[in-house]
Amino acid sequence: MNKFLFGFLVIVTTALMGSSFAVGKIGITYISPLLLNAFRFIIAGIIMAIAVLYIKKPHPQSMKDWFIILLIGLFQTTGVMGFIFVSLRTIPASESSILAFMNPLLVVVFSSIFLRIRYKRRQWIGVCLGFVGVFFTLGGQVNVQVGTILSLLAAVSWAIATLLINTFGKRLNVWVLTGYQMLFGGLFLLLFSFLFEDQRLVITAESVGITLWLSIMASVVQFTIWFYLLQKGDPGKTSAFLFLAPFFGVLFGWLLLGEKLHVYTVIGGILIIIGIFLVNWTRKKPAAGMDDAVMNA
Repeated sequence: MNKFLFGFLVIVTTALMGSSFAVGKIGITYISPLLLNAFRFIIAGIIMAIAVLYIKKPHPQSMKDWFIILLIGLFQTTGVMGFIFVSLRTIPASESSILAFMNPLLVVVFSSIFLRIRYKRRQWIGVCLGFVGVFFTLGGQVNVQVGTILSLLAAVSWAIATLLINTFGKRLNVWVLTGYQMLFGGLFLLLFSFLFEDQRLVITAESVGITLWLSIMASVVQFTIWFYLLQKGDPGKTSAFLFLAPFFGVLFGWLLLGEKLHVYTVIGGILIIIGIFLVNWTRKKPAAGMDDAVMNA
């Protein structure tokens, strides 16, 4: 692929990832967090489900495979996005984006513990830098807010989803998996919205526009571009560009919400970015299992 096109698509997809935090924070002033994400992913899931049926992508033939998709949707869509958007009630979008994108660091920790994957010293240095970065992001103190914990839980849920995809999802078509996990995740979010939150729905041109942006641009378009890049380039090297997403999360928080950029948040974000870069970046001969472990982070 042309390097200019590759770079352009990387910027587009990571900018769309990052934009969802600031746009979502605006959105929850009109629609309660879980309900907003339910609408977002049900719409996105239906669009992708229709698309994969139209282009005749292979669908799962067993109930076990459908259950795997449902389980991935529970962690990847319901867990990650549910925790993130509820966290936006109490912490800035910039802080939430930085903490949520710790997931590649947690993938290394969890896969080392549960999958017995061995990593290089460089990658463990990246993990350590990442956790030091979190400490700085929180202002160097331990009296964290509820939103901070929820953002960290989003990163944990994302890491679990990554390991599930790596372990069980290889036999599934990536487009089918992506579409239906969003649909199932959206349905779970709708259920949890009815059970656990005081639902609020204010229908205006802005709230409809936000929902459509999150559904189409920040979900369908973003996922489509990202998986296209993973297929066309080296997955390990491509995944290293995920560090741009929290950068755009901070940038959009500043541009759209007027959030202040504290020095400690910037330092923490830089350390986390370096840590993720060290964890994901592969050299001429990647370590066995590493690319697979992080390509979906």
